[in-house]
This record gives sequence, structure tokens and C-alpha cells, in this order.
Amino acid sequence: MAELLLLNGPNLGLLGRREPEVYGTDTLADIEDAVAEEVAVRGWKVVATQHDSEGDLIRTIQDSYGTVGAIVNPGALMIAGWSLRDALANYPSPWIEVHLSNVWARERFRHESVIAPLASGVIVGLGALGYRLAARALISKIAD
Repeated sequence: MAELLLLNGPNLGLLGRREPEVYGTDTLADIEDAVAEEVAVRGWKVVATQHDSEGDLIRTIQDSYGTVGAIVNPGALMIAGWSLRDALANYPSPWIEVHLSNVWARERFRHESVIAPLASGVIVGLGALGYRLAARALISKIAD
């Protein structure tokens, strides 16, 4: 069975409890279930990981080269996660960057992602729905 990597960065393990007015009330488990539901139509299994450490995220990417694609929410590592960027540059499959909040409607330091230029697409500001949309985009982008 093909696997889709769902990778979440720092502080995203607190979803549902962390600033719900910004990030919504869905938990990471809710998001994982939603993505699994979306990709089930292709027979894909979701491999979900969340780490607060950039090094652990990099190791996960390097250990996941066999996955068909990835949905990546790097959290604040989008701003200065250069080693995460390098790891994603070498990831061999398509991937979509997702952010729950509209980063351009927030503080100025959030307005640039160092990893976005490498992504197959970027979805921001749509809350947990953004993950479902990323899954749909990968389904359409990745051949059987």
C-alpha cells in the first residue's frame, strides 16, 4: 500500500488547545483522520508525524523517500528552517506546504517561507480544510 507523509512541525501537537482563535479547534488527530479519509480513495495510507525539533523532521523526511508525496506544515520553521529546506529539496516526491492561518495577515516576520519555493503548492489560511485540499491536490498530481 502506498503511503503519504503528513509532516507537522513545532507546536502543532498542541492543535485544538493552542490559540484556537488563530489555529482552530481541530486537533492534529482530527486532521490526520481527515487526510486519511481523503487519500483512502487512492488506497493510500497516511504516515503522520509531528516533531518540535527540526532534526527529527529532517530524519523523518530522509526516512520517507519511498512515500508517494507529502503534506508539510513546518510551523515557524518556514521562516528560518534552512536545514529543513535542504532536506525537502532532496525529497523525491511532490509535496504541498500547508499553514492553518493566513500567514500574510499576521506579523511581518511570517510573510516569507524559505521552503515554499520548493513546494509543489502552498495552501494558507483555510484552517484544517487546507490539509484536505492539499491531499486532493496530491491525488490529482500523482499518477497511479
